[in-house]
Amino acid sequence: MDLVALNDAPRDILAASLTSCADVPRWVDALVDDRPYESVDALLSYADSLAATWTDDEVTHALAQHPRIGERSRRPAAEAAMSAHEQSGVRAGGDVAARLREANAAYEEQFDRVFLVRAAGRDADEVLALLEGRLSNDDATEREVVKGQLREIALLRLRDAVTTTTLTTDAAREDGS
Repeated sequence: MDLVALNDAPRDILAASLTSCADVPRWVDALVDDRPYESVDALLSYADSLAATWTDDEVTHALAQHPRIGERSRRPAAEAAMSAHEQSGVRAGGDVAARLREANAAYEEQFDRVFLVRAAGRDADEVLALLEGRLSNDDATEREVVKGQLREIALLRLRDAVTTTTLTTDAAREDGS
């Protein structure tokens, strides 16, 4: 969808599309309710300023929707496609895949949440290094890192959403529209 389509989209379809970017209802509602946007930059700047205020509870809620690195999303088609595209460089085999699984398990045991990283533009070795490095964080530090990673993911997805038709089309199809 382009900016004109975003500004004109029915509330429910746009909300479903934005939820695919980040399942933070307060953020989605504000982005939908505060239309129209004069430019993509204005939209992204506003979305970023809203994301900077996400609470730990909102991040926890959004994390419940993210698959583990290397796993397929079980979310609606639009979100699953975004996740698969973002993780396309993280495909790993052999030793790296085993180390990713082990580090993911260690991370979840230590922090009681899924490891989240902006995977877009990163390969498996880089993600593994980030994952292993973040295991040395304390919980407060890691919460802030996760919030930042979720924010990066949401803004990348939103930027992609206003330059493609995928999200609106898939959201409408899933809603039976």
